[in-house]
Amino acid sequence: MDYQAFIAPLSKRRQPSAIRSLMPLMAQPGMISLGGGNPHPGTFPFVGMSIQLRSGETLTLDEQEVATGLQYSPTNGLPRLVDWLRNLQTTEHKPPVEFDVCVGNGSQDVLTKAFDMLLTSEDTLLCESPAYVGSLSFLRPLGCKFAEVSSDAEGLQPKELERVLAEWKDPSTRPRVLYSVPIGGNPTGCSTTLERKKEIYEIARKYNLLIMEDDPYYYLQFGETRTPSYFSMDVDGRVLRFDSFSKILSAGVRVGWVTGPKPLIERITLHSQASILHASGMSQLMVQKVLEHWGIEGFLKHTDAVSGFYKSKAQFFIECAKKHLTGLAEWVEPNAGMFVWIKLSGISDSSSLIKMKAVEKKVLLVPGFEFFPNPKVTPYVRASFSTATHEEIDLALARLADLIRGEQKE
Repeated sequence: MDYQAFIAPLSKRRQPSAIRSLMPLMAQPGMISLGGGNPHPGTFPFVGMSIQLRSGETLTLDEQEVATGLQYSPTNGLPRLVDWLRNLQTTEHKPPVEFDVCVGNGSQDVLTKAFDMLLTSEDTLLCESPAYVGSLSFLRPLGCKFAEVSSDAEGLQPKELERVLAEWKDPSTRPRVLYSVPIGGNPTGCSTTLERKKEIYEIARKYNLLIMEDDPYYYLQFGETRTPSYFSMDVDGRVLRFDSFSKILSAGVRVGWVTGPKPLIERITLHSQASILHASGMSQLMVQKVLEHWGIEGFLKHTDAVSGFYKSKAQFFIECAKKHLTGLAEWVEPNAGMFVWIKLSGISDSSSLIKMKAVEKKVLLVPGFEFFPNPKVTPYVRASFSTATHEEIDLALARLADLIRGEQKE
């Protein structure tokens, strides 16, 4: 593929950092470094670290390991962690083409850098609707336009994607990038089926699109098997895949990664060279230590336990929704993630109800208008079942039911 046709002018102008470029040379045996600006490790007060797991196990990081995490390190990630992630991607997705990896301060870090690499204010992004509000918050100031592609209980609709592209009047301005959260969509909780993914990938080939696969809920699928990724079927090298440890290890550790074609990963890495230098070394070290301790089999066993936890939470939420909201709202039972997308009956605009009246009743939800790329009035709201207790979920939905009844009467 000709990746230069996709890369924005700003990203094309990025050049390697003169200092960052010394990192591989500094690691060579016998090299005397007078070029880098690394602080002397003897001035750091930290010499060791231990991590206690919920299993009762304690992992100890020795002085040499801690020294690695405390010092400047390669922009794309600690080498052992990057190797582990490469192995995970190969084992889990079995991608048919070569790929590269770059670690970031959470997947949001590398995701926004990818947007910056691929889009300008003159471009239009193909975007599922509704869409992840965190991405929209970055994209709106960027100034790009949105071509919305509707989704339903089975995820992004291929026929709608084909229609939008086929009816585009000027091929020179036709969108070149598709952005989607395909599993456990935020806000919908719905996932794009394998059949649809195959159709969408073929449409991407037909119209020469890049697919940005933002997949933080991939390991939170509730079924017996995980729906394969776009990355797993990417015979052309047209998928940029974004993964996160936020939902399966820790949100605060801020470690995520992007996987994809080397020319595109290189541009993202150059951006990081000039911005964050690299993701937090100590956070990477903590993650690396746990992953190496578990191995891939142990990691997947852990993610199965996490997905089982959220599946149970989702089932209880749906039971409470049926109990309190039947006849007052509609929803689709989520098959992954931590969200439910609720349509309020007899209410055209959920905004004031959710932003003011629900808050007064001590219930926090997100009004649906926030999730549409192009502003619109909507009866939808997003609910998350991730942290509330069973008692809190039941009480919150009872309060929401009372609010809907009151609104319907006005």
